[in-house]
Order: sequence, then structure tokens, then C-alpha cells
Amino acid sequence: MLRDSRRSVRNTKCYLSLAVAGAFFASTAQADVILHAFNWQYDDVANKASEIARLGYKKVLVSPAYKSTGDQWWARYQPQDYRVIDNPLGDTTDFSQMVAALAAQGVETYADIVFNHMANEASQRSDLNYPGSSVLSQYAANQPYYDNITLFGDVDNGLFGGGDFHGTYDPQGPQCISDYSNVGDVQYNRLCGAAPDPGLPDLDSNSWVVEQQKNYLQALKNMGVSGFRVDAAKHMTNSHINQVFTPQIKSNAHVFGEIITTGGAGSAEYDNFLAPYLSQTGHAAYDFPLFSQIRSAFSFSGSMNNLVDPGAYGQALPGAQAITFSVTHDIPLNDGFRYQLLDPTDEYLANAFILGRNGGVPLMYSDHNESGDGRWENLYNRSDVTAMVEFHNATQGRTMNVLNNNDCILLFQREHQGVVGINKCGEGQDIWVDTSAAGLWWDRAYQDTLSSDTQIITSQWHKFYLPPREARMWLMQ
Repeated sequence: MLRDSRRSVRNTKCYLSLAVAGAFFASTAQADVILHAFNWQYDDVANKASEIARLGYKKVLVSPAYKSTGDQWWARYQPQDYRVIDNPLGDTTDFSQMVAALAAQGVETYADIVFNHMANEASQRSDLNYPGSSVLSQYAANQPYYDNITLFGDVDNGLFGGGDFHGTYDPQGPQCISDYSNVGDVQYNRLCGAAPDPGLPDLDSNSWVVEQQKNYLQALKNMGVSGFRVDAAKHMTNSHINQVFTPQIKSNAHVFGEIITTGGAGSAEYDNFLAPYLSQTGHAAYDFPLFSQIRSAFSFSGSMNNLVDPGAYGQALPGAQAITFSVTHDIPLNDGFRYQLLDPTDEYLANAFILGRNGGVPLMYSDHNESGDGRWENLYNRSDVTAMVEFHNATQGRTMNVLNNNDCILLFQREHQGVVGINKCGEGQDIWVDTSAAGLWWDRAYQDTLSSDTQIITSQWHKFYLPPREARMWLMQ
């Protein structure tokens, strides 16, 4: 387990890809919709690959793939070993077959990456050796199987020891984060729960750790993974992130980080964490600034005017670096974030905005009701969501122009191809549009993907009606 024992580690080996030979996708080229298949088993994703493609998704983000134990969803975010994929969602073979099944349908696989920390196992042992003696014994007891699913390295030996972590190495006396406004505190100390929880052992960015993390990413790329979500990126230094995500790793790959903020430019979290991350890594990130504007716009006293062009004043990320959303898995699953949940109808309207607008890569979250709310279970094939994805795909690459807006409504076009209308208020509104100035086509049916409503423009001024608490996504036929 100690550093000296690592000198005997065999040369890195890469698990052979089952994906179509030579197939890869330029992930940053298109704002294709990502399906976040949260906590789905890998063979379940594989079995639904043709359905996922038929519904219009072009990318699937799956839960973290490495050695982890425990049936709880959060256990996937507590890695024990990068060198094998072995957890309740499946193993290396399952994962590789899933990537191949998606690729055969023209759908990319994105992997969720946890490099900030390792599993909290202080209740089981006092050392900081990973994967730990019990897991190493498990490997030894079934050596042919684990040799077959090894991504790289030698699982006869340990991966990390006490010297590979920040701060105090005694798990009974760690340094937990105490000031979330202090960059050094957030990035060098442990994420902990309520005392006496010793927290998650925080990895150091020494050369050995960086090498193993790069080996892991390259192994996933060799299997056909083309995108990486960086979990807890706020808690890693940008130097560490840049050492791991080399130009080779990032070639033909899409990388985006999770840096939770409560606002955009001018807020401390944005200025101290998200802005430096964007500028120093060049990666994309969850667009929490835009999400803040969405929450504000749909609040009882808020205004839809906030959504006209929030990027103009630093309240939305540049489109090329934005992952847009109406909910992430953290929001319903962690008590500390549940205050950010939108009203179900507002979330529906927010989805219409996210999938109707031009800018960013939309991410749609679909789970198996881990939260108990029931709102996102199998959301991926819900009729309203798939109708919105249809509109998004049909207007891909079309510029966006706002036609009308006030406190209650936002009406915008995607060139002549489509018109989106959102009314957050309790009364319907008529909106008259100069169709000649807007460049909308006459004598063509604009069919709402969300309802049976059809608009046929026959004159310069055309009335679009927005029902109360509803969205319309009219697509030219």
C-alpha cells in the first residue's frame, strides 16, 4: 500500500474497447441534449440504447464507474479504487458493452469523474490505504475475474496511501472545511458531515495521484467515453484539474465541472470559484448563474424579463461553456439544496426555456425516484420532455431572437424554424408579432410539439396566444 511497493506495479494496460472501431464524436461541436441516467445500471442503459436514440438524446451521462460498495446512490461518489469497475451498477464488461450499445445508435457516453476524494471508511479502519485490505483480499480471492476487469495497473498492490492526501492523515482527526468562502479551505480540506464525521479523505495532487487519475481517464477514453463530468470541481485546484485533463485526454472530448454557485458575476462563489475555473481550465460547467436567473424569473415576484439576455450582464455562462438544466441530482437528493427545487409547473416551463433557447448544452435528469418525490422517475421518456427534445433538435444551430417579453411572458423565435412562448402567470396573454420583420414564413403550419395547437401565418401581424401557466413550442412543418 505504501509508495515503495508501487515500484513493482506493472505497466499500464488498457481495457479493450467494444465500441465500433475508430468511432468517436466531437462532443463540443453540437449542443446536443445530455440524458443524465442517474444511478441507472449499465446494462439497463445498454438495453434502452435504441429508445434513447429514438427519443432524440445524443449523449448519456452515467453514474461514477470504478470500485465502490453500498447500495445507496451516494456510495457511487465514494471511490475505493480506480483500477476496476465493480459496483452495484455493473462491472467493466457491463460498462464497455453499454458504451458499445450506445455508440451503435450514434449516442455518446459521458462518465462522472470523482477525483477530489476517496471513500470515507473511517468507521471500518484507521488507515488511509486504498482500496483497503478487505478489498485487496476480495481481489485475491477471485483473481481471474478481477484480472479480466482491470482497467490499468496491478490490483495485487494498493493504489493510494496516507501520503497521497491533504491535511491530517489520522482519520479520527481530519481538517474539515469550516469556511466555504475561503478558497484554500474549500480546496485543501475535507468535505465533512455533522461532527464527529471525519469526512471524505481529500486527495493531494502529487505526481503519483495525477498519474493514476490520467490512467483512469485514458482507459475510459479507450473504451469510447467522450465526455467527463468533474464532480466536486469546486473542491479541486485548477492546477490539479489541468494536470489530469491533459490535451491528449481532452482531444475530441467534452469536459465540464460541477461548481455550485448561488448566482453569477458579482456573487462571491462565482468570482472566487466558477470564474477562475472557466478561465484557467477552458472547460465547460453547470450554468448555475442561469439557473439562479430561472429561479428568480419563476418566483412569485420575479419577472420573465430576467431571461431575455442574462449573459449580457454575467448572469449566464457563454454558450460554449454552459451545461444548462432545471434540476441536478444534488438538488432533490441533498437537504441543503432542496430549497432550490422549482415548483413542478415552473420546472416544466423552465425545461421549455432550456430546450427551446439557443446556447449551452441542455442536461435532462432522469432517476429511479431516489429522492422519493416521484418527479424525475423515468423523466427521459415523459411526453412533454421528448416533445421539447424534438423541438431542440429541429432548431439546432438556429439563432435566437426575442419577440416579446414582460413580467409574465417570454416569446422568442429560432429564426423562421420555430417559436417558443412561455407564460408563467395565471392569465392567458395575446401577443401580436410583426411576422415580416421576424422573418417567419407565411402559409406554413407551425405545430406546437406540446399540444395540438397549430398556427398558420397569413398576414404581417399574427396573434400568438399563450395559455396561463403553459408553454408553446411551435415548430414549422
